This record gives sequence, C-alpha cells and structure tokens, in this order.
Amino acid sequence: MVIDLNADVGESYGVWVMGADADLMPFITSANVACGAHAGDPLTMSRTVTLARQHGVAVGAHPGYPDRDGFGRRDLAMSAEELEASLLAQVGALWAIARAAGVELGHLKPHGALYNRAAADRVLAACVAGAIARLPAELTLVGLAGSALIEAGVAAGLPVASEAFADRAYEPDGSLRPRSLPGAVHTDPAVAAAQAVSIARDGRVIVHDGSTVEVRADTICLHGDTPGAAAIAKAVREALEAAGIVVRPLARG
Repeated sequence: MVIDLNADVGESYGVWVMGADADLMPFITSANVACGAHAGDPLTMSRTVTLARQHGVAVGAHPGYPDRDGFGRRDLAMSAEELEASLLAQVGALWAIARAAGVELGHLKPHGALYNRAAADRVLAACVAGAIARLPAELTLVGLAGSALIEAGVAAGLPVASEAFADRAYEPDGSLRPRSLPGAVHTDPAVAAAQAVSIARDGRVIVHDGSTVEVRADTICLHGDTPGAAAIAKAVREALEAAGIVVRPLARG
C-alpha cells in the first residue's frame, strides 16, 4: 500500500504568520503552496518552495478565491472568465518562483470554498479543470475523492489524484463536515492518525454519526492551520509507516 501525505502551506502574509510549515515539512511528502490570492505573498512562496526542496517534498500549487479577509473559505460569485484568469495568474506566479528555485510544480489543489464547491458543482469543476488544462505544465489535479472535480479532471485529460483528509470529519455522503458545525476538525493527533490509517489501509472513514463511508484516496491531507498541526503530522506519518504503508509523493503527471 502506498499513499501521499500532503499539507496546505505557505499561507502566511507579510508579518502575519499562519501555520507551522517548518515543523510540518519533515513529515509530509507533498506541499500545496498558497499562490497569493487567499493567502501567501511572493516572499512566502519563495521561502516555502525552498523549504520544501530542502526536505525533498514535492511542490504543488494551492490557488483559491481572491479573498484574503475570508481566507478563501467564503464562496465568491465569479464568472468563469474571471475565475480562469485568476487561477492562471496564481499558478503562473508560483510556477515562476518555483522554477527560479530549481523546482518543478507537480500538482494543483484548489483551496477552501473553491475546492468544496468544485467537488459538487460540475460547471465550476469543469471551469477549474479547463484552466489547468491550458497550462503548459501537465499538473496532477487533486480533488476530493469521488467528487465532480475528479470527474472533470478526467474529462479534461488531466492526471488526477483523489484526496482524503486526516484532520477533517466526514458526512455520511462522503463530503467534508462543514467547519461551521461542531466536530468538523480533528485536533487530537491520535484521532487523525487512526483516520489516516483507516483511509490508506481500509479505504473507509468512520463519520461523525458512527457510520462508515468508503473513501478511496491517493493522497491524504493535513491542514497547516489546524491547531497542533506538527504534532498531528508526526502522529499520522508514524502511524502510516507502523501499519506498513509506504508514504511517498504523488507521481508526476
């Protein structure tokens, strides 16, 4: 059994620090780097890419809605043309910074509200996949397992990777439990580690009501802004390896 372990990182902005990126890097295999819209800035992007390179961590783009005030977790009404242009600009900025550091981008994972809406909205999912397909680099599109975004990526001819979450609770339909509801985020390292092993080894998750839902994933995510993220990452990595699961980056598209 093989799984990738990714984290959303590079989400600081100026003097405002978000996440514990340096502490996460030893435990993850892929980094989703914010591209300056919902979070991040050129210097943060550069430092994060360099940090990932030093730890042998694969680098991907993590674009979101241009919504710093809401950290990209509010749904924005954008036309397809606006969204596509924003995605291209965000990824282009990170691509240039990564190339300057001798790093090639390998994947792309939308952030926050854009990710969640594209998981269910087929029109939006097609827009996101279409924008990525226009890029000269063949990036693997990362999306929620079983979602419309994964289907759109396949339809657009993109390599795709199905994603599950160690630090988020699930609904019985396989969607993520909204952050506005209690118990949506797992902050106990043991709980997150057990969920990660269940996903990678058994292909299922115990949801908040005690039932189980099937989740087949190529990569498991940890959020850099989850309280105690570094301790969670360490527990998850150690639990996966103790279960005989090989943890390595996604294969490049």
